[in-house]
Amino acid sequence: MRKIIGIGETILDIIFQNQQPTAAVPGGSVFNSIISLGRLGCDVTMITETGNDRVGKLILDFMEQNGVNNRHVAVYHDGRSAISLAWLNERNDAEYMFYKDYPAARLDVDWPDIQPDDIVLMGSYFVLNPALREKTREFIALARSKGAVIYYDLNFRATHRDEVVKIYADVLENMEAADIVRGSTEDLANLFPKDNAPAAVSAQEAERIYRNEIAYHCPNFICTDAGSDVLLFTQGAAPQHFPVEKIQTVSTIGAGDNFNAGIAYALLRERICRDDIAALTPALWQRIIQTGKDLAAEACKSLNNSISPAFAAEYKMK
Repeated sequence: MRKIIGIGETILDIIFQNQQPTAAVPGGSVFNSIISLGRLGCDVTMITETGNDRVGKLILDFMEQNGVNNRHVAVYHDGRSAISLAWLNERNDAEYMFYKDYPAARLDVDWPDIQPDDIVLMGSYFVLNPALREKTREFIALARSKGAVIYYDLNFRATHRDEVVKIYADVLENMEAADIVRGSTEDLANLFPKDNAPAAVSAQEAERIYRNEIAYHCPNFICTDAGSDVLLFTQGAAPQHFPVEKIQTVSTIGAGDNFNAGIAYALLRERICRDDIAALTPALWQRIIQTGKDLAAEACKSLNNSISPAFAAEYKMK
């Protein structure tokens, strides 16, 4: 059975609505994906770190409850587990405040066993952070050498925009290792900034960035744009547009993360191996992208960061 291995941060999200705390949910971009995949019955492992405190124990227990292998979690004794305050606005999008107290030595874990065509999910600042880069680079190189399918979510927030020059080479290195790259229009605006540019790029600008900055390193790029069309760029083909259905949202936290989970789930369901990706047909890409959209839409219907167990049980039957 093929495994899905995630590498990224864990954090406790305390979610505020109308200025009042409403929910406290374990989170983290890749973590949210892995929880949904565990609920879908996939063989999932999470590589991450957390503190030896009540929040850390809550996160470890939550992983076990959702079928996630937590034997590759570094539990540190100096410092505390990370917490975020997520303030939902009138559109149910979140603005964050982070509280982090990490030790000097980080991510001291043994890597899990990786077999050909296992799927690795990675992304966000975690795999670019200079404090972790030596370790994350080592893991990415191992995954590549073992023939895993590597899915890289850029997930690059505006708070790190002033670091682009310093970490740009690492972004390119990650894209070079990846088989599929996903990024939002906001990620592209933050990673490839222009003077006086808006917070998100247009579809035309996304295509230009793909052709000039991404395609050489990874030919398969999925661009998401909140409630607008999903764009698929592949080598030698015109961009494909996939409309996004309008839904009533409760929280958009985890929408992109669950889109990523859907892509990984579809790769397993359709029995797509690493060597198959270059020859995927438009019809097969349609099924893959639709699965991503389905899981993203479900995640937006609650404050839980991931798809619900009930939805997962029903979706597995389709």
